[in-house]
Amino acid sequence: MQTRTPSREVPFRPLSGFLMLAFSFMVLFAAIACFVLAGVEQEPALLAPAFALLLLFMLLLPGHFIVEPNQGRVLVLFGSYRGVVRTSGFWWTNPFTMKKKVSLRAHNLNGKTLKVNDLLGNPIEIAAVVVWQVQDAAQATFDVEGYEHFVEVQSEAAVRSVASRHPYDDGQASEVSTTLRGSADVVAQELQEELRQRLVIAGIQVLEARLSHLAYAQEIAAAMLQRQQASAILAARAKIVEGAVSMVEMALHKMSEKQLVKLDEERKATLVGNLLVVLCGQTNPQPVINTGTLYN
Repeated sequence: MQTRTPSREVPFRPLSGFLMLAFSFMVLFAAIACFVLAGVEQEPALLAPAFALLLLFMLLLPGHFIVEPNQGRVLVLFGSYRGVVRTSGFWWTNPFTMKKKVSLRAHNLNGKTLKVNDLLGNPIEIAAVVVWQVQDAAQATFDVEGYEHFVEVQSEAAVRSVASRHPYDDGQASEVSTTLRGSADVVAQELQEELRQRLVIAGIQVLEARLSHLAYAQEIAAAMLQRQQASAILAARAKIVEGAVSMVEMALHKMSEKQLVKLDEERKATLVGNLLVVLCGQTNPQPVINTGTLYN
């Protein structure tokens, strides 16, 4: 297999565009002077240098170009890579040079919502926002076909890859500690590293990558919502029972410590049951007055 040799950005220093523009107008004025002298002096021999100077003026003009701030121009002369101009200003180079414009500014990619499967195979909807910029203009121009489209496609592939390595929520996979919903920062770092490895061949630097949308797919959203509600109810019930047991234990301890009343084991069990019903019940308890005894 042939080893791929990546392109490397080489700085190129063109000539000042203002000096060459002044020289171009001097050539134009010389051509006009030759035409005038040829007409006044009736010297046809002056027409040849006049046309030559005019042709030179027309050839010099396409060599001028402008580089805006945070933009670059990749120069290619007859299929040969010359270099990259990053310095903003008005410049001139060989008029036969192709000057491809490359934006060096930060780009914001708002990825479309994708339907993928998480680690457990649950269908989810996920999207990401990626901030990137061109780091090596030569690689972005020569090593990939359309670097902006390349970033878009690779970002989608990276999001799918990261989503498939994590469950959606906590408690679904014991062997994986990070989840898409509960470990946003960890997932963002993993997504950024995944994108960096994929986009390095295009000379692209990933500044930030973060999930912008995360939800269950519509076909299982209702079932998963019920599951989350059930988990929340169970967690709340466990907390209520834990607190109720502590309060009952404290009540029995205080009654025994202050010797308010002596209770046998059966009466203690009845008291504990009544307190647990009062503390753990969903509705307000209805008091019942017992005029007899516990045993009749």
